[in-house]
Amino acid sequence: MGTGISLNNLEITVLKGVGARLSETLQKLGINTVQDLLFHLPIRYLDRTRITAIRDLRTNTSVVIQGRVLSSQVNFGRRRSLAVTLEDATGSTCLRFYHFNAAQKNNFEEGRQVRCYGDPRLGVKGIEFYHPEYEFIDSASQAPVEQSLTPVYGLTEGLSQSRLRKLTEQAVEILDSHSPDELLSESVNAHFGVKSLSDALRFLHFPPPDAPVEEILNDQHPSQQRLAFEELIAHFMVRQQLRLQMHKNRSAPIQPHKSQADKLLASLPFSLTSAQTRVIEEIRGDLAKGLPMLRMLQGDVGSGKTLVAALATVDVASAGYQVAIVAPTEILAEQHFHNFSGWLDPLGIQVTWLVGKLKASERKTALAELASGAAQVVIGTHALFQEDVLFKNLGLSIIDEQHRFGVDQRLSLRKRTSDGLVPHQLVMTATPIPRTLAMTAYSELDYSVIDELPPGRTAIQTALVKQVRRPTLIERVKLACGEGAQVYWVCPLVEESETLSVANAEETFTDLQSQLGSVSIGLIHGRLKSQHKEEIMAAFKAGEIQLLVATTVIEVGVDVPNASLMIIENPERLGLAQLHQLRGRVGRGSVASHCVLLFGDKLSHQGKERLQVMRETNDGFVIAERDLQLRGPGELLGTRQAGDMSYRIADVQNHAHLLPLVHETGRQLMASDSPVTEKLIQRWIGDKKHYANA
Repeated sequence: MGTGISLNNLEITVLKGVGARLSETLQKLGINTVQDLLFHLPIRYLDRTRITAIRDLRTNTSVVIQGRVLSSQVNFGRRRSLAVTLEDATGSTCLRFYHFNAAQKNNFEEGRQVRCYGDPRLGVKGIEFYHPEYEFIDSASQAPVEQSLTPVYGLTEGLSQSRLRKLTEQAVEILDSHSPDELLSESVNAHFGVKSLSDALRFLHFPPPDAPVEEILNDQHPSQQRLAFEELIAHFMVRQQLRLQMHKNRSAPIQPHKSQADKLLASLPFSLTSAQTRVIEEIRGDLAKGLPMLRMLQGDVGSGKTLVAALATVDVASAGYQVAIVAPTEILAEQHFHNFSGWLDPLGIQVTWLVGKLKASERKTALAELASGAAQVVIGTHALFQEDVLFKNLGLSIIDEQHRFGVDQRLSLRKRTSDGLVPHQLVMTATPIPRTLAMTAYSELDYSVIDELPPGRTAIQTALVKQVRRPTLIERVKLACGEGAQVYWVCPLVEESETLSVANAEETFTDLQSQLGSVSIGLIHGRLKSQHKEEIMAAFKAGEIQLLVATTVIEVGVDVPNASLMIIENPERLGLAQLHQLRGRVGRGSVASHCVLLFGDKLSHQGKERLQVMRETNDGFVIAERDLQLRGPGELLGTRQAGDMSYRIADVQNHAHLLPLVHETGRQLMASDSPVTEKLIQRWIGDKKHYANA
C-alpha cells in the first residue's frame, strides 16, 4: 500500500542536526524514526492570523490581542507580580508577570502599543494573561499578522517548539520521496476526501495560508478526521486485545456469602435501591466466573456506591481473600475506614488502613498484617502503591475516583497476584462518564450504573449570585447558622497554585471571622497536617464548627448530613463535573439544601452558559455531557496522569460521529487476524500499550 519507500525504518538521525544527544531527547517522546516524528502531531495551533478584540476574550482559547499600555505597576503580596493594563477600543485586560526585571517593567511605558499572544484566564482582576508572548508595535507601521496557523507540539525537557518545528519541516520534505504505509483500505482516504495519508500529514503539520482556520481549530478538517479515525481504531483495538488477554487469566471464583451480606443489610436503617440491587448482582456475576472482573461502577453523588463496594468486599473477604480499597485523599480514606469498619467489624472481618501519616510502628504493623493475611480488608491512599506493600492473597482491588490515579499506580495493584491468580478490579467514579467517552476510552470495561438516588434525598437548589451581593450573602449565612444549619464556603484554586489557593482561603476565613463574630468558623486546606485536618472535619461533623471555609480538598466523599448550604466562590474557575462533586457535599440529609455560585462580575458568555447548566439540573450525567462539550475529555478521564494513552489528534467529542465506523472497522480487522492490527497499534500507541491494562 502507498507509494515510494516506507518510512518505518528511516532513523531520526537522518535529519540534519540530530545527533546522539538530541536523538536521546526525542526518544522521551517516543520518537525514534522519521515516521514517529511525522505522527507526533500538533496538539493545538496558535492562531496568530487575526487580532481579537478585548471584549471578545474567552478563557481556554489562545488569542492575539493588541492595545496601548494604560498603566504598569508592581504588586506586592505573597508573590510579587508586574501587572500591565492593556486597552483597545473595546475594553481592557491585564498582563501579569511573576518573573520580571526592572528593564521589562520600564519597557511598558504608558501609551506604547503592544501585541501579545497567550491564553486568557480568570484571575484576581477578571480576565488576565499570565506571562504572554508579546512585542511592542510601532503604531506608524503596523507589523503584519502571520499568514497561517502555527503548530504547537508536545515537548520534553531539552526541546523547544522552534527546534521541533524545524525538524518537522525536514520530515515533511522527506514525504516527497518516502510515504507512510497506508494501513487502511484505499476507500478510507476517499471517504474523508483526502488524497493520501502523506497529504493529510503534510497539511496538519503546516496548514497553508488559505486553510480554513475555524474548521482546523474545531478539529473538523478532513485531514484531521482521517487521522483521528485511524487513531481511534488503534485505541479501540488495543483495548479489545487487552480485554481478551485478561480473559485468558484466571481469578478466584467468588460465590456470594448470603448470610454475611444479610447481616450487613439488616444492620442498616434503610433498604437498597433497586439500582443498587441490580448492580451488586452484576458484580457478583463477574466475581463468580473465575475470570478477572474489570468493571466500572458509575453513580452520581450520593447514589450509594460505597455500600455496593462493601457488599462485594463482604463476599470476597468471606471467601478467604483480601480486598484493597484505594481513595484519592486521606479525608476520604478515613471516612471509608470508619464506614467499612462499622459495617464489617460485626461480621468478624478485620479492616485496617494504610496512609502516609501513620507512625513507623503503625505502618510496620499494618504491613505485617497484610503480608500474613490477618488484615482481610485494607483501606488507604497512594501509600498502598508502594513497593513494600505485599498481600498474602489479594482477591479484589477497588479504586475509588479512579481518574485521580496514574495508570502506573492502578497497574501496581493488578500485578500483586497470588498462586498465579489475577485480582478482580472494580473502579468507581462519581463523575458520570458520557456514553461517547465511555465507548472509546473504557471499551475494555464492563459497566454498572447506579441511576437512582436513595429515597428521601432532597434536590439541591442552586443559585447564581454576583460578587457585588456578597454582603447580603454573608447575612444569609449568619441567619442560617443561627437556625442550626451548617455551611461550606469553598475557595477554589487561584492561578492553578495551591499556595495562592491556600492564601485565598485564609483571607476569606479572616474576613468572615470579622463579619460573623457569633459564628464558629473552621478552615481546612491541603497544606494542613493530616491530624489537624481530621480534627477540623470531626468538629464540623459534630456540629462544633458551623461554617467551614475550605479549598476543593473537600470535593470528594465528605459526608456531613447536617450541612445544607454551600457557597462556591469564583465557580467559573472550575469544571462542571468538579462543581457537581462539590455541590454533592450538601443535600445529604432530609433538610432542603442550597448551593450558591458566587461568580465574578466579568463573566464571559461561555462562563455564564456553563454555570446555567448547574442551575438547571442536578443530574450528573447531563452535567457530564455538557462538561465534555464545553471542556473536552481531559478533565473527565484524567488523561494528564503519567503513562496514560492520551490521544494525539482524536477528540472524543468532536469525532464522536466516527465511533460506529471505528468499532465496525476495528472488529473486522481483529476478526481477520490481519497484521495491520499490530502495525496500527504500534504506530499510534507504541510502548504505551501495556498502560491500557489498568
